[in-house]
Formats: sequence, C-alpha cells, structure tokens
Amino acid sequence: MERVVHIAGVGMTPFAKPSAGPAYNVLGEQAARAALADAGLGYDQVQQAYAGYVYGDSTCGQAALYGLGRTGIPIVNVNNNCATGSSALWLARQAVQSGVVECALAVGFEQMRPGALASVWDDRADPLDRFEAVMSQVQEVDPHAPVAAQYFGGAGQAYADAHGTAPETFAKISVKARRHAAGNPHAVFRAALTEEEVLASPRIWGPLTRLQCCPPTCGAAAAVVCSAEFARRHGLDTSVAVRAQALTTDTASTFDAKDMLKVVGYDMSRAAAERVYADAGVGPEDLDVVELHDCFTTNELISYEALGLTPEGTAERFVLDGDNTYGGKVVTNPSGGLLSKGHPLGATGLAQCAELVWQLRGQADARQVEGARLALQHNIGLGGAAVVTLYERTA
Repeated sequence: MERVVHIAGVGMTPFAKPSAGPAYNVLGEQAARAALADAGLGYDQVQQAYAGYVYGDSTCGQAALYGLGRTGIPIVNVNNNCATGSSALWLARQAVQSGVVECALAVGFEQMRPGALASVWDDRADPLDRFEAVMSQVQEVDPHAPVAAQYFGGAGQAYADAHGTAPETFAKISVKARRHAAGNPHAVFRAALTEEEVLASPRIWGPLTRLQCCPPTCGAAAAVVCSAEFARRHGLDTSVAVRAQALTTDTASTFDAKDMLKVVGYDMSRAAAERVYADAGVGPEDLDVVELHDCFTTNELISYEALGLTPEGTAERFVLDGDNTYGGKVVTNPSGGLLSKGHPLGATGLAQCAELVWQLRGQADARQVEGARLALQHNIGLGGAAVVTLYERTA
C-alpha cells in the first residue's frame, strides 16, 4: 500500500505589487517559518527542502532557508515556469511517499519586476521557441503586445470562435475573482469590480482587457509535507492528506494540432486531472472547491473543461449559472485566484496549496466553503508543466 502523505503545515506571506515588499530571501524565510509554526515543527526536523522560483540566480533557495538554520539538509532549487511552486510540492510529496524521507519542506517565492513577463536571456534559444512557432502559424503575432497575453488571449479567442462565447462571460470571471478576494487578507486586489469596468479597461489581446490579466506580484508560500507515521510521532495535524497528484508535460498534440488551447496546456491539464481522478477513484462531480490557474480569465474558462468541471463546450453556461462560485456546483478560486490574489510565479502553486488546506481545515474565514472535504489544485507553466493535486479532509 502507498504511504499516506499529509500537509502538516502551510504558510504564506501577503502578496504585494513589485517593489512594495521585502526581498525574495526574506519572503521565502517568512513563508517557511509560518509553515513550520503552523505545523508545530522545528526546521531541524525537516530532512529535505525544495525551493521554487523563476526569476533569480542559482541557490536562491539556500539564501532563503539558511535564515532558518544551516542544518546541512539537501536543498533543491526548482524552476518550472508558472508551475514551479506545485512542482516543488510534487517533489516533496514524492520524496515522502517513496519513503526516502519522513518530512520535507516545499517553499516558493518570487521577487518580480513591474510589467509584463519577459525573457531574461537574449543570447540563447528561448525555451518557448516551439510554442511561438505554432502561435505564429495560428494567429497574428504582435511584437508590442505581452507574449503571455497573446498565448492565452489567443486560446480564449479560439474558444469563443468555436462556441460563441460573449466578451461579458470572460469579464464575469474577473468580477467573481475580486468578489472572492474581498475575504482574503493575503490578496493584492480586494476592491470590487463591475463587468463594465472590466470591459472598459485597456484591451490587451483578443477578448482580454487589462483587468482580465493577473498582475506581476511578489510573495512566498510554503508547505510542510510528512508521512502519517511522522505526524503521529510528533503530534502533528493529520486532517489534510494528499490523496493523488500528477505532473505532466507536453505531448505532440501541443504542437501538431495547431490549436491555441493545446498550445497553452489544455491537454497537459486534462491528462493530469484524469490521472488524479483515476488514482483517487473520484470524479470532478465529487469536488467541493478548486484552486485553478487563472492567469487570465480565458484560461480559467477553458480550464473548467480541461479539469472536467463541466462538459466540453459548456463553460459559458457554467459561468452564467453561477456554478463556479458559492451556491453553485464547485467554488473555484475562493482565494481570488491569480487574477486578484496575485501571481508571484514561484509561490503560486504553494499559495494554492495553503488556501485549500485552510479550506479543508475550516480555517478560511469569510471565504470558507461549507463542508469542504475534497479540494483540487491546478497549476500550469508554459514550456511546459501541469500539476494537479487532490487534497482530502481525513479528520
């Protein structure tokens, strides 16, 4: 039988606009300290650590964690684009589940600069060259528009062209994100928005306006991952377990189908979700709460279908019926998501983890999903990686 893996503690810093908060090493240390304090565990009990970040030099993980102590444990630095935080979690969970260690720490942090995402290295091949080649075959490429918005805006436009999705439907997702974030003290943007304000904001690409794009953000989050045996020996909280988890990368369909939905990870997400459901013996209809990768409103909408929350071609009805919020079928992004909570790339996956652990423990305060027992996390990074994790309340 596979070992049961628990999330014994989580921690998170408030997310902030670039240049408005501490440096990455301070953020990472703060989040890790918070997770250890939440677990009631000392850093000297951690046997391995995985530190995720996208923008930074080598060994930033050590710079962040050495503030907790210099215990000599392995510290592995992780970079999987926007799926970095959940990739660090995946590694920590795998180490514990395999029996290599009894307790591991996953931490993710990011100190971002203002403005759209951009490559740092211009003297070598870009990891997204294959993706850009497909995008340039499928749609016009604007050298002046943010590249990420062209990918995800293009996917949204392709979906809208196929299914007749109205611009107002995408805008409703931003409105919902702000409404949820109002109850989250860690979120960057908590003020309410109207559909009219969303649609009137400057157009970025396709159906996307500025208020439908996640902001560059600084912040950190962390999780303590341990075996059931370790938790019992140390008197740790065992109320939340990782029931199933999958990490997938691109297949030939990403490039061969000439479909912008697939270019931005639809098939990766679907494959990861299907594997998780099969491993756990549950279906999307069993979920109570989901934190999914809403880097843009368009990606939230197509992810409803990739994750099986609604049948193909019905995402607009899912939004219009309110099935993505409180009182509907499944509450999506109660934290406010990337759109409103913010998106510090290396921290995002672990921030999603923290939110879902709080939900399953009944500690989410104003944004609590009543009676939550099964929670799904979805985190993607172009280039590419998709991580889907299913958490279960066990007590």
